[in-house]
Amino acid sequence: MQQSTERGLCKDGQRVLDIGTGTGVIPRNMYRYGAKWTGTDIAENQILQAKRLAGEQGMDITFLTCPTEELSFPDGSFDVITACQCFWYFDHKRVMPELRRMLAPGGKLVLLFMAWLPLEDPIAGASEKLILQYNPGWTGCGETRKPIWIPDVALETFDLLEHEEYDVNVPFTRESWHGRMRACRGVGASLSPEELARWETDHRALMDTAPESFEILHYAAISVLRRKD
Repeated sequence: MQQSTERGLCKDGQRVLDIGTGTGVIPRNMYRYGAKWTGTDIAENQILQAKRLAGEQGMDITFLTCPTEELSFPDGSFDVITACQCFWYFDHKRVMPELRRMLAPGGKLVLLFMAWLPLEDPIAGASEKLILQYNPGWTGCGETRKPIWIPDVALETFDLLEHEEYDVNVPFTRESWHGRMRACRGVGASLSPEELARWETDHRALMDTAPESFEILHYAAISVLRRKD
């Protein structure tokens, strides 16, 4: 998200809406730059966690449980809308005109994505190989660098200003990487309890061959769109 502040976005009193906010990772991490944040998500349990975490840190962030397709903020409520790791899930035909409406004139839509690169990082590659042994139909594997996908319907109400893809090394420990892999859709959300238990054993054995701490090569992508006026 630092890429956003370098573009003059999400800072200095700007009104920012983070859709698909989850536990509020983006608003909480960006809070120090001075924007006024609102976060929304379809999952009530995620919003409860977001409220708790922000409250513990003394952050004045508004969090609401609501599907993006049903947001109804007044016209021009926000200067920036952000969407991280979630944009492809929405009904774009319904959502894009509403996002434009909720943005002030000249308002920006910032799309963000980050993924590990299993074809280049040996630890990520080994973890993915193990997941595929248990879940051959997993579609989240084999990520490579590419611009964020933007549907044609989005360009009816927004202009694409810029996009950028760049590499970033993300630090992990054996335990935190194991947890990250367990949380991915190909494992925790897909395997039976019995399969998950066996995967846990095998992946921990794999982690025993890795250093105690390491970095995983990821790529990050950002696309900035401006509402058509």
